Amino acid sequence: MTDSHTRITKAVIPAAGLGTRFLPATKATPKEMLPVVDKPAIQYVVEEAASAGLDDVLMITGRNKRPLEDHFDRNYELESALQKKGDADRLAKVQESSDLATMHYVRQGDPKGLGHAVLCAAPHVGDEPFAVLLGDDLIDPRDPLLARMVQVQEQHGGSVIALMEVEPSQIHLYGCAAVQTTEDGDVVKVTDLVEKPDPADAPSNYAIIGRYVLDPHVFDILRKTEPGRGGEIQLTDALQQLAADEKVGGPVHGVVFKGRRYDTGDRGDYLRAIVRLACEREDLGPDFRTWLRSYVTEEM
Repeated sequence: MTDSHTRITKAVIPAAGLGTRFLPATKATPKEMLPVVDKPAIQYVVEEAASAGLDDVLMITGRNKRPLEDHFDRNYELESALQKKGDADRLAKVQESSDLATMHYVRQGDPKGLGHAVLCAAPHVGDEPFAVLLGDDLIDPRDPLLARMVQVQEQHGGSVIALMEVEPSQIHLYGCAAVQTTEDGDVVKVTDLVEKPDPADAPSNYAIIGRYVLDPHVFDILRKTEPGRGGEIQLTDALQQLAADEKVGGPVHGVVFKGRRYDTGDRGDYLRAIVRLACEREDLGPDFRTWLRSYVTEEM
């Protein structure tokens, strides 16, 4: 088991997907760069990692993902132009993304699944526990899920996954966990995991959402994990082995999340996420909500 007192500082963000559900928009633009109001989705994820104290971020990228690196780099020409105009507000917004964390990048090469993407992080992570954040799930900063997961990992060791209760009819869209309750109301012990089960075979309605804090022993298991559902190396399959044998890398716990989550992986949910976030913005919300009420009333 990894020393439970090891401070977690590293976050891994898999971002090598092709974004086929958003074609043709993602033909030349990475899906992670699609704007959610006025920031690309990937920036929300890096901000979440940084807010939880994880200031060393490794992004797993692929071909045509160079805009991700450019976004988190300095743009001296743009900054100089804004400075000359005296546009301090926009200058601060431009500089914000490059000051969030220390960024690193590695290419996945062949897209062999989430488990393979995580395995690409092994040389950078080494033997430390680390977090994995998927870019399709945006967690509202008012609901610090990742910080809670880090706290649970530091307390119990092993690995921690984020869980959310979903309708039984929807569980086939997610990895699913069999759990036991603990003394902490929002923490469960994970005893088994199944990737996208049929609703009749699901052990619960606890779905895995895109946040993980992992013991580095997961790399040893991933190296031996055969392709599973969809012909890909599934992270869920590796976590299932960790849950089955605590001697390998400690226990697996789950934090049951009941906060605000914005799913940007589906076109409809992406649009709903933009509307929800825009409505809650102090600078955009009042006017936007007024227009939205009027629009809905007229359409109804």
